[in-house]
Amino acid sequence: MSLKFHPQEVPADPVADFGAIASERLQSDALRARFQTSRIWTPDTRLDEQRMHEQAFRPAAVLIPVLETADGPEIVLTRRSAQLRHHAGQISFPGGRYEDSDADLIATALRETSEETGIPEHEVEVLGTLPLYRTGTGYEVTPVVGLLHSGAIWAGDASEVTEIFTVPLPFLMDDAHHFLHRYALTQERIRHFYSMPYHDYFIWGATAGMLRNLYHFLRA
Repeated sequence: MSLKFHPQEVPADPVADFGAIASERLQSDALRARFQTSRIWTPDTRLDEQRMHEQAFRPAAVLIPVLETADGPEIVLTRRSAQLRHHAGQISFPGGRYEDSDADLIATALRETSEETGIPEHEVEVLGTLPLYRTGTGYEVTPVVGLLHSGAIWAGDASEVTEIFTVPLPFLMDDAHHFLHRYALTQERIRHFYSMPYHDYFIWGATAGMLRNLYHFLRA
């Protein structure tokens, strides 16, 4: 995609269909219980990242870290270094490509999180995973959801991450803050992506798409 592409300038519509998820369903015990319970729900498939059924995808994983704080649960996010080849400067979850030395994709998410943020693998309580998420850059991403203790110490790898910050989980799990953008690449190709702006942070693309699926999962 052209470097002139500015996602903030793409027209968007609100998608407030179901409302906010109740705060009690966002607490640690409720999150643990939800991942242990089978309920029918439908992942969001409107994004054009999901359309490339015949493309060969490389496996990858990210961690969706839920930080327990005295003020309530928060999601930990990173801002990628401006020097990176892909998605430079964008907001993302810690994560990356699967390596042959990884036991599985959960191990990939934990290893990459430790490398990017300094959060030790043993500080993450893995709750479970969300459905695979395919990206326009050719990755099939496994989103791993995990709890962090409030005392976790972060030390970002400056070569990959320029900032580590948090957003309240209740804010992200309220679809009044979800927006769907439509962008015409050509007359035949229309791109769709989600955003969830928070103060000066523009959360969009795959990160917002996976948060949107977390919302659907938790409200089921």
